[in-house]
Amino acid sequence: MIALLLSGGVALLVSLVGTPLLIRWLQAQGIGQQIREDGPEGHVTKAGTPTMGGITIVAGALAGYVAGHLRAGAIYTHGGLLVAMATVAAAMVGLLDDWIKVRHQRSLGLNKRAKIAGQLAVAIAFAVLAHSWAKVDTILSFTRQTAPHLVHLGVVLWVVWAVLVMIGSSNAVNLTDGLDGLAAGSSTFAFSCFAIIGFWQFRHFDVYHVPQALDLALMAVGLSGACAGFLWWNAAPARIFMGDTGSLAIGAALAALALVMKLDLLLPVVGALFVMETLSVMMQVASFRLFHRRVFRMAPIHHHFELAGWPETTVIIRFWILAGLCTAMALGLFYADFISLGRLD
Repeated sequence: MIALLLSGGVALLVSLVGTPLLIRWLQAQGIGQQIREDGPEGHVTKAGTPTMGGITIVAGALAGYVAGHLRAGAIYTHGGLLVAMATVAAAMVGLLDDWIKVRHQRSLGLNKRAKIAGQLAVAIAFAVLAHSWAKVDTILSFTRQTAPHLVHLGVVLWVVWAVLVMIGSSNAVNLTDGLDGLAAGSSTFAFSCFAIIGFWQFRHFDVYHVPQALDLALMAVGLSGACAGFLWWNAAPARIFMGDTGSLAIGAALAALALVMKLDLLLPVVGALFVMETLSVMMQVASFRLFHRRVFRMAPIHHHFELAGWPETTVIIRFWILAGLCTAMALGLFYADFISLGRLD
């Protein structure tokens, strides 16, 4: 428990203190966010706000992860290191995308093919290493890999599944990152959920059989603390945006944690808000192409509520509440399964 508190505390401190330093450096370099032309009119005033704040989220998370291992008993595992590497690799793809935006003064960075290629490279490398290096079982699991009626995918299908989960999760968080603090606040809830579950898996190894559970919990709580620290500066009105550097890293980290912790099917519950945002875009695109009509005033769905007259802060806070409820539901489902085993300790 002390290791977890140390990881979260250090991550929070590094992110909280490091973000204003990054803001000053970005402002000195003239690096600011470019706003999409087809976005809500109220967002025009945000143009020029420093971006690439995901750098401090990743730095804080890594610092917390390392600090957690200063406590006796906490050891590095292949699973935990793999999640950390996947987070950094995804952040690098996002950083390149952000850099192209600010370098060429446009709202679009990497083209679609290049961005997907980068995400594919990260996802495939993670999936292969997860099986061959971290020894993650090729089982499709909801709360534990010892539950009945589990689906054994086999190596090839599991690698394909893991790649889809990684890319889907990264893009889902990326779509959600459209309002000040929305993605950072929602991600804090999600990572906290994984930290709690990881510690529970560590305490009950005989039930969950996740040997790297404590290490994964340290990474999760580090990410949670880093997102919370960043949120101090990213809350409306934001003084900095996380950019694709942060959103792609956060999405990849959520997927990596779920896959290594064998919570594949619980991930859509933990991140239900991100799923909702993604589905709103898919529905909007499908409806417009098939029927030439829009389902929402604008997608993702948070912009729909903005255009419906909700103040931005109202949308953000209500979506945070939804994210918190999703986290509570995921924890409830996880614990309900544990109770079903007749374990009350």
